[in-house]
Amino acid sequence: MTSLAAVASVLAGSRYPLITGHIMPDGDSLGSTLALGLALEQAGKKVAMFCPDPVPSTYGFLPGAERLVVDAGALAGTHDLVVVVDCARPERIAPALHPLVERVPVLVLDHHLENDGFGAWRHIDPSAAATGEIVFDLLEVLGIPPTRETGTCLYTAILTDTGSFRFSNTTPDTHRRVARLMEAGVPAALISSLLYEEKPLTHLLVLKVALETLGLSPCGRMAWMTLSREALRELAARDEHLDGIIDYARLVRGVELALLFREMPEGRVKVGLRSKRCVDVNRIAARFGGGGHARAAGCIVEGDLTVVREQVLAAAMEALEAACARA
Repeated sequence: MTSLAAVASVLAGSRYPLITGHIMPDGDSLGSTLALGLALEQAGKKVAMFCPDPVPSTYGFLPGAERLVVDAGALAGTHDLVVVVDCARPERIAPALHPLVERVPVLVLDHHLENDGFGAWRHIDPSAAATGEIVFDLLEVLGIPPTRETGTCLYTAILTDTGSFRFSNTTPDTHRRVARLMEAGVPAALISSLLYEEKPLTHLLVLKVALETLGLSPCGRMAWMTLSREALRELAARDEHLDGIIDYARLVRGVELALLFREMPEGRVKVGLRSKRCVDVNRIAARFGGGGHARAAGCIVEGDLTVVREQVLAAAMEALEAACARA
C-alpha cells in the first residue's frame, strides 16, 4: 500500500490533477472528491473535479458542488494525474474516463477491500470508516488545515458512510476527526438536517411502494424489498430517491440481514445488502460479482428479477444461518 507521505509526494508533483469518484455517487464519494479538490486548489493546483452522474439534489448544498463536471467532453486534455476516490475497480468510474486512465497515472484513495491492482499508487485502508477519513488524514500530511468548506465536505462523507455514527465502523478516531472539523466551523446540525430531515416527495413515494413489497423469512431474521422497473418509471424515480430505502427493512425487530432488489434496464438487477451484527454481506455480494463492506455491500446481477431474487435470497439465507451458528 502506498503511504500517505508517498501519496502527498505524488500530489505535490502534479500540476493538473483530475479527481473523480464512482458512478451513482454517494455522500462519501462526493464529499471526498470536493474536499480534496478544494484543498488542492488552496495549494495552487489547477484541479478538475469530475462526477460520473448528475449530483443528487440531496448533496447540492456541498461547497463546490456546482463545480463538478459531469460531461467528460468538457474536460481539458492537460491532466497529468487522475485521483480516484472511494472506488475500488475501474469499471466503477465513468466509462468516458477510461481512455484517460489508460494514458495518465492513477492514484486511488479508498477504504474498500476489493481493489485488485487498480492504480499506479493505491492507499487502501479498510479500517477507515469512510474515504473522507483518509482524505482528512492526507490533508494533514499535506499541511492543509480544514476550512468550513472542505470540512463540510469531509463531515458529509464521514456522516453518511457511518450512518450518522450508528454503524460499527465508527471509531474513537472518527469522532476525533469530526471534532476537528466542527472546530473549523462545520455546521454539523445543519448538515444532518439537510441530509435526513428534508426528503423529496418522490423518495417517500418510492418508500411507500417498497414497503408494500416487504418480505420476511420464516425465521424472522432476514427481510427484503423489491422495486420493479415499472414502479420506478411511474414515479419518475432517480437513483437519489432510493437512498436509504433499504434501511427500513433493516429496522424490523429481529432482522439481522436486509436486502433491496431494484430492477434495472437491460435485464439487470441491483442488489443492496445490509446487516446488523454477524453477517459479512461483502462475501455475499462477492459471490455475485459485487463487493463493499462487512455490514454494507451491493452487486449488479444479470437476469430476470424473480430469478435473481430467488438466487440471492438463497445465498443470503445460507450465509445468515452459518453466521448465526457461529455466533
